[in-house]
Amino acid sequence: MSIAPGPSHRQLRHLVAERLRAAILSGGLKAGEWLRQERLAQEYGVSQMPVREALKELAAEGLVEHVPYRGVRVVAFAPHDVEDLYAHRAFLEGRAAAAAAATITAGELAELKRLYAAMLDRMAPEQIAEYRALNRQFHQLIVHASRRTYLVRSLAQIWVAFPSMLWSNISSTAAAPLPDRDARDPAEHAAIVEALERRDAAAAEHAARVHIEGAGGTLARALAQQPSENAS
Repeated sequence: MSIAPGPSHRQLRHLVAERLRAAILSGGLKAGEWLRQERLAQEYGVSQMPVREALKELAAEGLVEHVPYRGVRVVAFAPHDVEDLYAHRAFLEGRAAAAAAATITAGELAELKRLYAAMLDRMAPEQIAEYRALNRQFHQLIVHASRRTYLVRSLAQIWVAFPSMLWSNISSTAAAPLPDRDARDPAEHAAIVEALERRDAAAAEHAARVHIEGAGGTLARALAQQPSENAS
């Protein structure tokens, strides 16, 4: 599907980048898939220049990688990469939760509870996309409630792509929850909310880290069990 004519060169680059980013995050473009500039330019109805610049933008975000003499492909993660990413996220979000215990407002707590209740109402497999969108809002609210600029900025960069991209690019997690997370997520989210409501920084940090490390472990195991695909 081509991009409508009229946008400036810079706008074209961003439009192409948005299209590619959305396809990667949704799993439409799979991990390891090669992204050929000529084909993408034809598909989007633009010249190769905005495609080339869009790919550079996505490479800076960590969504694609340049392979010398081969081209550009969607980044593929090994189980240990997932473990490292989630360990990083668990540490930073744990610190954010600890800080938020002292700074979260009554209004933010009410919104956190609303998001938690909405997630409980969307546990069915066919509602997984809505559940994950709410889950993202739940975690981001806590991070913003920390009022810690560095943590907010660092975690925003992580959240731009990696949780969504990782879950979408594993066949067993792309369109359905995994049974062990389906059972554990509600209790773990509740523990985070309760700790924040009690203004217990240590408990909030512990609950956030346990939850995120558990999710990372589940995802790493799912990735390890997925049949390998050799992209050509």
